[in-house]
Amino acid sequence: MAAGTSDLYLGLISGTSADGIDAALVRFEPRIEVIAATTTAYPESIRDRLLALTAPGASIPLDAFGALDVAVGECFADAALALLQHSETHPERVHAIGSHGQTVRHRIEGAHPFSLQIGDPSVIAERTGICTVADFRRADVAAGGHGAPLAPAFHAAVLGTHTPCAVLNLGGIANLSLLDADGSVRGFDTGPANCLLDAWHARHHGSPCDRDGAWAMQGHVDASLLAVLLDEPWFSAPPPKSTGRETFNLGWLDARLRDTRIAAADVQATLLALSARTIADAVHAHSPGVPLVLACGGGVHNPVLMASISQALAPIALASTAIAGVDPDFVEAALFAWLAHERLAGRPGNRVSVTGARGPRILGAIHAGRP
Repeated sequence: MAAGTSDLYLGLISGTSADGIDAALVRFEPRIEVIAATTTAYPESIRDRLLALTAPGASIPLDAFGALDVAVGECFADAALALLQHSETHPERVHAIGSHGQTVRHRIEGAHPFSLQIGDPSVIAERTGICTVADFRRADVAAGGHGAPLAPAFHAAVLGTHTPCAVLNLGGIANLSLLDADGSVRGFDTGPANCLLDAWHARHHGSPCDRDGAWAMQGHVDASLLAVLLDEPWFSAPPPKSTGRETFNLGWLDARLRDTRIAAADVQATLLALSARTIADAVHAHSPGVPLVLACGGGVHNPVLMASISQALAPIALASTAIAGVDPDFVEAALFAWLAHERLAGRPGNRVSVTGARGPRILGAIHAGRP
């Protein structure tokens, strides 16, 4: 079916950790409100293929890539349908789906920059019958921007009454939105949040994350290693800037661990300190007077990481976006529902002050639902 008259939108995203697909059902009038939300795990075989594809230097045959694009699209459609069933919402009540897809490459350097997400939106539109908007980053990249982060404009819309403040997304990569008292919006990636912690834990324990930071708690921060990690030139580069697993991965870490004999738990503790330190350094450097940082994303559930960030930020306060009435687990899914809303309204979805694009751009390609 084509886009309907309902005021409901559905947002879908899987982040750099590729641990599942977040789905949020959102209403925008009279205010932005998440009506319902779910997370649908990838089948293990799909997640393994995604993690292999996003590893440094990885490549797969073109036929395999095309098949994976469709398979991920099927997973996204399943996540959308699961949310509709969970919320007892008929598809005709949803005006459109905004699907971020799964990022497999983000390369904005060089002569031909690009950001590539998979998860065939035509499959989502066909399976759900709902108009689906996707491919949100490439118009900004084509205009000379980074295509990321896209969240600051949405953070301003949903959390603007809390200005001045900073909004911190703790996904695989950390990114900041700086909402200034004069209404201006800035934002950029700060570096790793969970991606190195998850990868190092998976190497040594076989499970995808260090639940509650328990393993990091067993280790001690190695000051010498932390100094080596902080010496990465990317951290001192000025905004606009964005990054991903292409830079911060186990290969990057292994190159800095050469000829060292550091206990694995101490490395984990040091990686956690790296995330906290680089986040706090970015806030202090770019918004030193901000009184409050509101955190969202999976990292808010790691009490050790949150405590470390809080200590590094002091005297700036740190809290979850939950205190502002926004579920920290589904801010990004709601973002892509909002971007679909903006696309269908014909309004730009990027902020030049964030991405560095040459100007405002309408983001996303429309894939009609079934008639």
